Amino acid sequence: MNVLFLCTGNSCRSLIGEAVFNHLAPAGWRAISAGSQPTGKLNERALALLASKGIATDGYYSKSWDALPATPDIVVTVCAGAAGEACPAYLGPVLRTHWGVDDPSHVVGSEEDIAAAFEQAYAILRARIEAFLALPLDELAQDRARFKAALDRIGSVAPAPHA
Repeated sequence: MNVLFLCTGNSCRSLIGEAVFNHLAPAGWRAISAGSQPTGKLNERALALLASKGIATDGYYSKSWDALPATPDIVVTVCAGAAGEACPAYLGPVLRTHWGVDDPSHVVGSEEDIAAAFEQAYAILRARIEAFLALPLDELAQDRARFKAALDRIGSVAPAPHA
């Protein structure tokens, strides 16, 4: 099964989703990421954050949803509509869900503020991906309506607060 993490620029949030999913996913599951208007380069802070977590990003690149290396079965949009961001609507016979995450690359402030925004985006995506992978995937793959409902619920999962 292929999971597409989709946003506008494919430089930060969708990259983090792709890398974390592939780091944690069981055999037979694979993530890819793309953007409706890709920037053409990956965000350096996102790459550094993933490296600091021990998550490989070799071979990843910013790409358009028009040039996917595989056809997705599930599309997860990660743009933050509340921030007035236009979220691309992937067309095609796929299971779609939305997990809005604020774009940390748009944060303005101190180095600490920016680093915290990247950590927060990572923590949200990781918590949601862990919840996704904890689902009875084989069972839900047979029931699209239940699978969509479970994925939509995950879109409101927040990371556990730090102790």
